[in-house]
Amino acid sequence: MMQIDLPYLCTTIGNLSGVPVRVFEGENLTFYYSQAYLPRDPVIIYREQIFAVNDHVGYITTPHFHYYGIVNSGQTKIVIGPTRQITETDQELRELAFRADVTADDMEDFIAGMKSIVRMPFESILQMLCTMNHVLNGETLSLKDIAIYDTDQEKLLAAQERQQAAQKLSAKVDEAQSLHNTLDQEQALLRMVRKGDTAALKEWINHAPAIRGGVLAKEQLRQKKNTFIVTVTLVSRAAIRGGMDVEDAFSHSDSYIQQCELLSSPSDILNLQYRMVLDYTERVERLRLGKRPSKLTIDVANYIQHHMSEAITAEKMAEALFLNRSYLSRKFKEETGETLTDFILKEKTEEAKRLLRYSDKSLTAIGSYLGFSSASHFSRVFKAYVGSTPSEYREKHQ
Repeated sequence: MMQIDLPYLCTTIGNLSGVPVRVFEGENLTFYYSQAYLPRDPVIIYREQIFAVNDHVGYITTPHFHYYGIVNSGQTKIVIGPTRQITETDQELRELAFRADVTADDMEDFIAGMKSIVRMPFESILQMLCTMNHVLNGETLSLKDIAIYDTDQEKLLAAQERQQAAQKLSAKVDEAQSLHNTLDQEQALLRMVRKGDTAALKEWINHAPAIRGGVLAKEQLRQKKNTFIVTVTLVSRAAIRGGMDVEDAFSHSDSYIQQCELLSSPSDILNLQYRMVLDYTERVERLRLGKRPSKLTIDVANYIQHHMSEAITAEKMAEALFLNRSYLSRKFKEETGETLTDFILKEKTEEAKRLLRYSDKSLTAIGSYLGFSSASHFSRVFKAYVGSTPSEYREKHQ
């Protein structure tokens, strides 16, 4: 058989698709091609999961809904990605850059590079993988032959408590009875999402009754997927009524549906459903101030969530909301009882607490990501609102 010119093949694929392509021999990167300039390759975040895929053709999806396609041939591993069908927000890309240890100086180049990667349906990635596999391994595969690999769901499956809770959220079909008992439970669930009441949601899940939903498909897996689609549609609308930005809610709904369609196990779909409902509820919770938040307070909270990694100022916020700065500050204080600056710093501190507990990033990196001018500024603000330094908080909660 004639020798295959891998750099030529991968460059051609990269030019045709507009998506980065890499070649690994063993664990060593031997070739990389991308039309988009990325100062740091985000593949490093998911290297362990990618190298766990050993079939000739496979893929992973990430928590940010990016796809990475993989073709294995002997010791050679070709990795295509990242891409996804829906455009990312700047804040999502800043979060990705943070996880990839992109420096502050390279941040804007990284965001611009990620935005220039061609958006592509997942099925197109699979077709490319099948083509490359045919060239490298002489196999003729169709889309249905490709195994499922889902990084996020593997993690969720390991969390047994969440898995059990998710099963209670799913509508169960009672073959002996065709009656529905979903309306009251549906209204209760959507009310908790709309109010952003995560504590009540978790309690409700632990004691939720068995639900007999309608039969939406003849086959069990399709039934689960259709139930998921109905659920995310209702939940996203409830989140919008609770104050979530319309475009954010619909974008997340589309992404969750796409991820659901990639799954081949009912238990994976149940895990994703639990995560989806909780995600929407937590997002609404972060936006709401008091039982009946005004449009202004919701707009302020939405702005902060969209600019969490920036140095937020009242001037910039007022300009974005088409308000006078002094009016914005005064009105916000009247409606919430706290200053705009206090609220911004409290929100940043809450995000810092999450990152300190669930990431291994340095205190300097976290402070920089959240828009603080220096590590000492970050530490000073954190201690003022939490009562302990960032390092003390991390040590206590890890």
